[in-house]
Amino acid sequence: QVQLVESGGGLVQVGGSLSVSCAASGRPFSSHAMAWFRQAPGKEREFVSAISWSGGSTYYGDSVKGRFTISRDNAKSTVYLQMNSLKPEDTAVYYCAAAFSPGMPLSAPKSSGSYDYWGQGTQVTVSS
Repeated sequence: QVQLVESGGGLVQVGGSLSVSCAASGRPFSSHAMAWFRQAPGKEREFVSAISWSGGSTYYGDSVKGRFTISRDNAKSTVYLQMNSLKPEDTAVYYCAAAFSPGMPLSAPKSSGSYDYWGQGTQVTVSS
């Protein structure tokens, strides 16, 4: 089992920046690929970004590419999402997810079905 706790959400103005974090506990963090998904009211859950177990591979959804950066610190068992140039359409609950993948990349890192563990989510609201 892996427990995931997101933090850092909040209210930010259009064009601003915000960083969210996800702290993991339980099974070895470095054995897991990590990802961020988001879900806005009335919409389906959307892939945001993912990072391999080593941090050597990163993936981004088209809507956030060039604005968001994912990173991880295996020593702290934490994954981060730095969000810049925020837009109103970035408003959503952001969920952290983990997939057990020791030493190998996920075959479908952008698919929610690839992930075994999910956090409770943190709200990000971008005001215009």
